[in-house]
Amino acid sequence: MLRSALCLLVICAFVMSVAGQARSRRGAAQKKAAPAKTAPAKTNAADLPSVPPPTPAERAAQKEAEKAAAAAEDQIYKVDTNLVTTPVSVLDRNGRFIANLKKKDFKIFEDGVPQQITYFQSSEQPFTVILMIDTSPSTRFKIDEIHYAAVMFVNQLRAHDQVMVVAFDQRLQILSEPTNNKQQLFAAIYKANFGSGTSLYDAVAYASSLDLESIPGRKAVVLFTDGVDTTSRRADYESSIAGVEEVDALFYPIRYDTQRRSDAGAVASAYGMQLPPGLMAQLGRGQSAKEYQRGKAYLEALAASSGGRIFEAGENTDLEASFAGVAEELRRQYSIGYYGAEDAKPGERKRIKIQVSRPAQAVVRAKSTYIVKDKTESATEASSSAAPRLQ
Repeated sequence: MLRSALCLLVICAFVMSVAGQARSRRGAAQKKAAPAKTAPAKTNAADLPSVPPPTPAERAAQKEAEKAAAAAEDQIYKVDTNLVTTPVSVLDRNGRFIANLKKKDFKIFEDGVPQQITYFQSSEQPFTVILMIDTSPSTRFKIDEIHYAAVMFVNQLRAHDQVMVVAFDQRLQILSEPTNNKQQLFAAIYKANFGSGTSLYDAVAYASSLDLESIPGRKAVVLFTDGVDTTSRRADYESSIAGVEEVDALFYPIRYDTQRRSDAGAVASAYGMQLPPGLMAQLGRGQSAKEYQRGKAYLEALAASSGGRIFEAGENTDLEASFAGVAEELRRQYSIGYYGAEDAKPGERKRIKIQVSRPAQAVVRAKSTYIVKDKTESATEASSSAAPRLQ
């Protein structure tokens, strides 16, 4: 009996040993077939490649490069299409805007030759206006009137209209970037105090050099001045007018007659003062009747070349009503375009005339001329960041 039990124990042990070896072989085979699992390696920050973030200067340079590239593509496209466009205002005899005209109501001529109108738009749009305030010595007795008139114009703003305030004497000063915040604009207007000299031509050239084409909506320059220039160095009468002809903006000069109050020689004589001849010549610069006549002609040329209007700021002038008309005009202009001649030579001045078939007594205000641009030169200018831009 004992022997039988021992034999049974030996047999059980042998069977269990064989089964264990089989399980070991199967486990080894599975481990060999499956990829070994390894614990994820810990990343040491010191082992990562060192890539410093861009500096503020590098980020600014990158943004400027992207803007310049986009502007260049935009401008080159406009030059290649040789599309000539002009804003047009149609007014009745009382200066009120005439609405609801159609493309068929207009005719356009270039150098007397009828052109096919290929672009026509009539829609109410917001406007951006540059208010330019003459703060030269000749306007010192009119500065309060100019301040008040500028405030009256700002009061015509709607929610999406914007105004930029610029003052100029011998130098030019930006008092406010374009904004629709009336309180900010009022504060900027009253910062405009008189200085020395009058660089009117330089100021007009500055306005013409701004990147107005990048701004949506209508554009205009409202200029408060007596029209007399005494200290411009970068531009003159002719060059500043030529610059206005190339800009898609209307100029509205508000002319102040400052001649009688600014005659320093007459004031000195009235008080019995004897001034040295050299000082008299310096004080008398820009105060002769001939210079005032030239100044008035200059402002009239600005308005005519751009399609705007000139206003005389006198006792009998209702400037508030005039500004309301200008604001309405800017919002509700017509835009007309045609393709210019392919063989036009760069620098050539073309004359434009626009007519309306109805109503019979309508007054049409639009650009009277434009200058053909050199495509190569325009493309080069577009890629340059030297020209000021309005944001």
